[in-house]
Amino acid sequence: MQEIKCPNCGQVFQVDETGYAQIVQQIRDKEFEKEIERREAELAEKKDSDLKLLRMEQEQILKATVSDKDAELAAKTSELERLRTEKKSELEVLRSEKDREIDKLRAEKDHEIERLRSELTAELGKLKAEIDKSDTERELAVTKAVQVKDKELSDANAEVTRLQGELELQARENKLSEARIAEQHKGELKLRDEEIERLKDFKAKQSTKMVGESLEQHCMNEFNMLRMTAFPDAYFEKDNNARSGSKGDFIFRESDEGGTEFISIMFEMKNEMDTTATKHKNEDFFKELDKDRREKGCEYAVLVSLLEADNEYYNNGIVDVSYRYEKMYVVRPQFFIPIITLLRNAALNSLKYQRELAIVKNQQLDIMHFEENMDAFKKAFGKNYELASRKFEDAINEIDKSIRQLEKVKDALTSSERNLRLANDKAQDLSIKKLTKNAPTVRAMFEEIEEN
Repeated sequence: MQEIKCPNCGQVFQVDETGYAQIVQQIRDKEFEKEIERREAELAEKKDSDLKLLRMEQEQILKATVSDKDAELAAKTSELERLRTEKKSELEVLRSEKDREIDKLRAEKDHEIERLRSELTAELGKLKAEIDKSDTERELAVTKAVQVKDKELSDANAEVTRLQGELELQARENKLSEARIAEQHKGELKLRDEEIERLKDFKAKQSTKMVGESLEQHCMNEFNMLRMTAFPDAYFEKDNNARSGSKGDFIFRESDEGGTEFISIMFEMKNEMDTTATKHKNEDFFKELDKDRREKGCEYAVLVSLLEADNEYYNNGIVDVSYRYEKMYVVRPQFFIPIITLLRNAALNSLKYQRELAIVKNQQLDIMHFEENMDAFKKAFGKNYELASRKFEDAINEIDKSIRQLEKVKDALTSSERNLRLANDKAQDLSIKKLTKNAPTVRAMFEEIEEN
C-alpha cells in the first residue's frame, strides 16, 4: 500500500498498487501531452522563424541585385557619355588634322605651280633675249622649250591631279572612317539603349526576359537546369489530372530516403499580354488554386504570376497570402526557384524535428509497452494475490469464528467458575445462625444440643 498526502488538506490516505499506477499513468500522460504540445509549438516557431529569415535573405538579395543593377546602369550611362565625349573629341581632332593636311598639301601644290610658272616666265625671257640671234634657233629653241615646258606643265598638272585624287581619296577615307565610327557608335548606342531598356523593364516588372517561350515553359526550363544538381530525387511534372473539373499547371513533390513525402507544392502560372483589354488580378485565381491544392493533396500552393505588373505589393518579393488561403504564396518568375528552395529547406528542417519527435515517441512507446507489460504482470499478480488474500481472509474468518466460539465457551466456563466461587463463598458463609434465623424452634433445638 502506498501513502499519498493531499497538498490542500494535508490528509494522508492509502492507495493500493493498481490505483497508484493509474494515478502515475495519468500524470505521465498529461506531462507527455504537454511535452508534445511544447515541442510542436517550438517546431512551428522554428519553422516560422526559418521562413521569415529566408524571406528576409531573399528580399535582401533582391534589393542588392536591384541596387547593383542601378549602379551598373548608372556606370554604363556615365561610360556611354564618356565614350560619346571621347569619340566626339577624337573625331574633331581627326577632322582638324585632316583639314590641316589638306591645306598643307594645297599650299605646297600652289607653291610648286607658282615656282614652275616663274621658271617658265624666266625661260621665256631668256628665249626672247635670244630671238635676235637666229629665228631658226629661236623657233627650235622656243619649240623645244615649249615642249619641255609643256611636258613639265603636263607633269605638274598630272602631279596636281594625282595630289587632288589623293586628297579626294583621303577625304573619302575620312568620310568612310567618320561613317564607320558613327555607325560603330550608333551600334554601341543602340546596344546601350537596349540594355537600358531591358534594365528599366527588369526594374519596372522585376521579371525574367522570355524570348519565344511561355511562362510555363520558362519555369520548366529554369527547374530542369537545376534538377540534377539541386533536386535529383524530386518530382516536377504537369498536372494532367482534370477529373475534378480543374487542374493546376505543375506539381512538385519530394520524399526522403525512406520514401516519406515531406514537401508538395501545387503551381499555377499566370501571364497576360499588355494589349489584353480585360486585366485580371492575382486574387481572381486564389480560390481555384486552393481547391486544386486540396484535391491533389499538396501541402503548399504557389501562384507564379506576371499579372498586376505595376503593383509594388507583388513586385517586392515573395508574398504570403495565407491570411486568405492556407499555405499560399504569390511570386514573380524570378522567385520561382527561391520559393521552392525556401519551402523545401523549411520542410527538411521540419522533417528533422519530426524524426527526433518520432524517436522520442518511439522511446515513449517503448516505455508505455514496458509499463503495459508491468501493468499486465501487476494485474496477474494482483489477481493471484487477491485470490490468495480471499482464501487467507476466509481462513482468518474461520479462525475468528472458532476464536469467537472458543471465547463463548471460555465465557461460559468463566461464568461457571464465577458461579462456583459464589456458591463456595455462600457455602463458606453458611452458619447455623443464618439457617435458623427465621426458624426459632430449630434454633432452640440447636442451642439445646450445643448446651448438652
